[in-house]
This record gives sequence, C-alpha cells and structure tokens, in this order.
Amino acid sequence: MSTFYVSVDVETAGPSPDRFAMLSIGAVAVDSMADTFYIELQPDRPDHDPQAMSVHGLSLERLAREGLPPSNAMQQFEEWVLGLARGRKPVFVAYNAPFDWMFVNVYFHRYLGRNPFGHGALDMKALYMGISVTEWPAIGHGDLARRYSVRPKLTHNALDDAMDQALMFRAMLDQAKQGALGG
Repeated sequence: MSTFYVSVDVETAGPSPDRFAMLSIGAVAVDSMADTFYIELQPDRPDHDPQAMSVHGLSLERLAREGLPPSNAMQQFEEWVLGLARGRKPVFVAYNAPFDWMFVNVYFHRYLGRNPFGHGALDMKALYMGISVTEWPAIGHGDLARRYSVRPKLTHNALDDAMDQALMFRAMLDQAKQGALGG
C-alpha cells in the first residue's frame, strides 16, 4: 500500500491532553498543498497554561462559543484525511510530532474510538537527524526553516505552521531521494 503524508500542527491550552484542551488543528496534504484543513474546537477541559495561551492568542471564551464540539471536529478531520487518502495509508507528519500526535491521537480515540493514522507518527526532526547525521541539539525549527526557505518563525496558526512543515518535509524527501542531505 502506498502512503499519503499529512502535515499536521495543533494549538493547545497546555502541554498534555489529559488536562488541557486541543484548540485548533491545521493539516496539509504534502503531495497537494492546495488540500488543506483547519478547524477550531470548543475546549473540553477547563485548565489552561497562561504561557501556552499567550503563544497562539486563541481565546477559550471565543472558542467555547464559536468552536466545534470536539466529536464533530474529529469526525470532520477523519473524513478529510480518508477522503484524500484514496486507498493510501495516511501518515501523520509533524515537526515535534510527539507533541502534536499525542493530542490528535487522544482526541481521535476519546471522541471517535479510532485514529485514521493508525498507531504512529513521523517526526521531521528525527527524520532529518537520521538522514543528515546531525546531532539532535543542532536541529531546531529555525535551522530547518532556514535550510528549506520557509518562514523563520512559527506563526502559531495551526494551518500556517502545517503548511511550512509540509514545504520542509517535501524538500527533505526530495533531498533524501537524491542522497543530498549531508549535515
């Protein structure tokens, strides 16, 4: 079965899905940058970390009124992913995938009882480390953004950041196929 890569970014109310809400999801089909997904969710947990909230600027009060219930949001996200996959295996891709993945995975299982991505995610930093033989501390988001000519700083809009990640990932794959990554 061939694969279908989806660049995903989330914004949250804090560092862990057991206590904090996922507030927005942005996703981009890596093979077709015109295929995008963005949704804002109603908070399902009251806790929030002031530092996390200051990063993205989303309002819990506004999202409580205007965001989608998480079950509807996750259903729409699943339908978008599977609709574009067309028989291919969807692969979740992110920079710092462990963070984004834990929220998306928990929410899919909490609200739908399943995850269309299965049981794993592809972390761009780990991929870059492996193919470039670069040490972990030397691979920051800014380093990759400069290397691949995308915005040097995250906007913390989930769709913008997912698009930048998709551009970096595509370039990374192209270079890996040419054997030209070298650190």
